[in-house]
Amino acid sequence: MDRGQPLIIEERSIELGQTASIEVQFGESYLGKPVSVPVHVIRATTPGPTVCLTGVVHGDELNGMGIVRELAYNAPPDLLMGTLVCVPVVNIYGLERHARYMPDRRDLNRCFPGSPSGSLARRLAHAIFSKIIRQCDYAIDFHSAAVRRTNYPNVRANLLVPGVEKIAEAFGCELVVHSAGPKGSLRRVAGEAGVPIILVEAGEVWKIEPGVVAVGVRGCLNVLKSLRMIRGVPDSPAFRVAVKKTTWVRAEQGGLLTFHASPGQLVRRGDCLATCSSIFGRDKSCIPAPVNGIVLGMTTMPVVKPGEPVYNIAVLSKQVYERIQPLLECRPAGSPYTQVQADLATNVLVQEP
Repeated sequence: MDRGQPLIIEERSIELGQTASIEVQFGESYLGKPVSVPVHVIRATTPGPTVCLTGVVHGDELNGMGIVRELAYNAPPDLLMGTLVCVPVVNIYGLERHARYMPDRRDLNRCFPGSPSGSLARRLAHAIFSKIIRQCDYAIDFHSAAVRRTNYPNVRANLLVPGVEKIAEAFGCELVVHSAGPKGSLRRVAGEAGVPIILVEAGEVWKIEPGVVAVGVRGCLNVLKSLRMIRGVPDSPAFRVAVKKTTWVRAEQGGLLTFHASPGQLVRRGDCLATCSSIFGRDKSCIPAPVNGIVLGMTTMPVVKPGEPVYNIAVLSKQVYERIQPLLECRPAGSPYTQVQADLATNVLVQEP
């Protein structure tokens, strides 16, 4: 887009220096009433990049809503230049139903770029992609773990797309997982359309977690700083690792789990991640770490059946593991990642093996 020209959304023209709240209509209810997605736009008086923040593409992942609302309404940044487009809730139907998917049982994050004459999910995807995303220079999409799981904050990004590595590093997560993203996902389609985008995974469904919101807000401000849209220098994490491979660790027997590792924790190959035992504590078995790595995510369910996922591990080489181990141990107590790691661990009982 021509950065000095008005930003036009739903025939509403937002000039430089203006702030506006807009409803992007994409469908109708059973009663024939309009259904729309709320969008809040903040424009500086000076032209610059247009950055879009999206939350709740999956209707039960509420942390993104907390992050985007904070930046849109509670503590909006003082923009020196450019435009911030805030979409706290994309999947309105999913939010109302406390459900990940759309009412037509489709995953909205597999339906981009959508179609104006397609299914309900594809119509919503088309409205968001054509009316908002295509007008932006950068985008950040916020997600949480699937139901009954929690994720340590990490960036998912296709580092081969021009412009993506810049904002992925600027965001400030310790872990950046390199991947193109699933077919039909907002991340993949936006990148293919030339819009550098990162996805941020953190926390659980059905919650707005203070630690996750703090990490998300800090990361967005870091990106705006890196683009010179606001004053300041991006905050750097204790370390940053680009991860090319992740692996799920699954249970081999059914039973009750005792966890020995928490999100964000370094683990060595062979470490006992969890102990699985019968309901009366007999027939105990260890679930070992198959690789050296960091716990990206884990189940929050204390019971398990054979084959069910227990831990998601970001795989690290021996050299990288040894490099970041002292950095992780010396991470400042005031770091938001120290706080969010402690917060996430309170959701499950983690004990020494």
